Amino acid sequence: MTAIFAGFFSPYRYDDGDIAYRWAPPAKLHFINVQKKIFRPYVYGYKVKVDRYYRRVYSEDRSRIYPVKLFVKGFRYKIFGIFSVNRHLFGTQGTRIYLLGADLKGRDILSRLIYGARISLSIGLIGVTISFVIGIIVGGISGYFGGWADNITMRIVEMMMMVPGFYLMLALRASFPPDFSSAQVYFLIVVILSFIGWASIARVIRGMALSLKEREFVLAAKAIGLSNFKIIMRHILPHTFSYAVVAVFLSIPGYIIGEAALSLLGLGIQEPQASWGNMLALAQGIVNIKLYPWVLTPGVIIVITTSCFNIIGEALRDVLDPKRKVFQ
Repeated sequence: MTAIFAGFFSPYRYDDGDIAYRWAPPAKLHFINVQKKIFRPYVYGYKVKVDRYYRRVYSEDRSRIYPVKLFVKGFRYKIFGIFSVNRHLFGTQGTRIYLLGADLKGRDILSRLIYGARISLSIGLIGVTISFVIGIIVGGISGYFGGWADNITMRIVEMMMMVPGFYLMLALRASFPPDFSSAQVYFLIVVILSFIGWASIARVIRGMALSLKEREFVLAAKAIGLSNFKIIMRHILPHTFSYAVVAVFLSIPGYIIGEAALSLLGLGIQEPQASWGNMLALAQGIVNIKLYPWVLTPGVIIVITTSCFNIIGEALRDVLDPKRKVFQ
């Protein structure tokens, strides 16, 4: 939900930076100031000085208080690409608020995380959907018909599975021009991840189809004259959906990490577009991690998100497994 309405939840655009606030640390939220009779969230402005090593050192400028307001006006954005609005969940006037700190260009990390979720999550969801549709159809047809179709399909699957997925992903990306636009790179990553992911799914679905085609309901469907296409679509594939639902949730983390790896290496989503992978590129240097530890926030978000999908997948596997027995 936050990713869908990123414009509303983000106080700034993903590319809105102020070089005067480069590497600004996370702002401290204050709630009560008895002397000035303030009992609402507020922040202080930033005060900057340069130390003897020419590093920017930030501290709070307590000469003025900036209240944090809800539903404030800011940059304009569109909801569902139709409605143009300029209201945001929170914000301040007179200074910038960085709840998770700023990057080297003074851009708000929280805003870039929210906008980056659109890309990282959508690539995972779209990529896994495409690969599962291909894998289920190819695996179902291969297992049902057998013979030469099964042999050719499984040999292709085995050749694809012999190559480590990460290196195959790098090789596929390197085969395309490096100067693609952000939209082209987005589409390319979806295609690459889908191309890599369908093989293992097809192999499992093929094994399930081999056992299902000998079941009584399939033999009965053949006896009454149903076509092979209808048998596959109505009787074989629906019985694989319980596995597919579980496998979808367990596979999404791999797609998110795949996009993050490509973007981290500079082969994925390019600046100024935000994705969790290219944001994490700032944490490649040990100096940045030591001086500006908040650049690791995208990595923490990736770990939390992938863990959530794994937990949901494991829970669904326990619920949908027909062989699972619960002993009281």
